[in-house]
Amino acid sequence: MADLAALLDDFAAECADLENLVAPLSPEQWTTPTPAPRWDIATQIAHLTWTDEVSVIAATDAEAFAAFVAEAAPRVLTVVDEGAEDIARTPPTDLLVRWRAGRERLIAALAAVPAGTKLPWFGPPMSAASMISARIMETWAHGQDVADALGATRTPTARLRTVAHISVRTRNFAYLVNGESGPAEEFRVELTAPDGTLWTWGPEDATQRVTGPAVDFCLITTQRRHRDDTDLVTEGPDADHWLGIAQAFAGPPGAGRAAGQFA
Repeated sequence: MADLAALLDDFAAECADLENLVAPLSPEQWTTPTPAPRWDIATQIAHLTWTDEVSVIAATDAEAFAAFVAEAAPRVLTVVDEGAEDIARTPPTDLLVRWRAGRERLIAALAAVPAGTKLPWFGPPMSAASMISARIMETWAHGQDVADALGATRTPTARLRTVAHISVRTRNFAYLVNGESGPAEEFRVELTAPDGTLWTWGPEDATQRVTGPAVDFCLITTQRRHRDDTDLVTEGPDADHWLGIAQAFAGPPGAGRAAGQFA
């Protein structure tokens, strides 16, 4: 994986690409529904803003973050959506400013984290590199929702490697949230990068395999596309089942997208 400085640059670039999509929109266009139920474009950007701001607290003030988690505990299943919906009421021009400022603060905060430090989070503590990797994944995934709402086509970039890496690392988490036990055997994942090179994970001789375009793998594992609408190929029943439940994001199992929804 890339070092922290490179990951921070990738996060900035991913945010900038998404901002280029939403900055020209009229106030009315910010209310365009996205594929995520009940979320319009403003809510998508507000969700990213909220999470970036909470991440700053985690990276700079462990005590304040612990207090926030304790206060939010009674509404743990709704606090994220509530935060997004509250911020989404901000006028679009102000929301853009707030989102930009929050992510810039996050980049600065994580750049200052001493090597080897674990940061608190809602789940297990994580390194600064892991935290910004998660922010890249979420920004890309919610950016896809915005692009789909606008009928826009995004050009895949090498930043997808971070999304794919998280997706492979969270394989057993997907089984866990679905009440299943993950297979003991490692899978082989071979993905064609946007530039045509090959990205690989897992042992070369694994019998359970996933192969295909990296962008398709990331769309499936972030549940932005149905697997039938991709060119991924599996070998082995376990690998095949995994693609049906895979999710790179935290929380309960998502509903995903219907087959043919974006045909």
